[in-house]
Amino acid sequence: MSKNLLIDFNFDQLGEPREYRPPAERAIEGDIVCRNWDVDSAKDDKVRAGVWESTPGVNRSIKGETWEFCLILSGVVELTEDGQRPVTYKAGDCFIMKPGYTGTWRTLETVRKVWIMA
Repeated sequence: MSKNLLIDFNFDQLGEPREYRPPAERAIEGDIVCRNWDVDSAKDDKVRAGVWESTPGVNRSIKGETWEFCLILSGVVELTEDGQRPVTYKAGDCFIMKPGYTGTWRTLETVRKVWIMA
């Protein structure tokens, strides 16, 4: 990653994404395709930031020990933490998934987000 101490998120020049599908055991509905662009990392990769995109579908979301901040750039998602009511997020919305979070991630419209994980 960059040695600069000021990093721009240049959405027009992210480069080639890493493309993948959620693990089969987490896929619930749809043929989900995800794309990820790593923008930067620090502290021996314990803090990372990037851009992520997903096509519509439903999958299990399990954070484990990871803390994640998300800013939705486009699209619509519905997150349902286990035992809680669904919450819908759209462009401009921000949220945090704390360590231990488990639930479902339903992409209603292809979504793109900025993420920061620690």
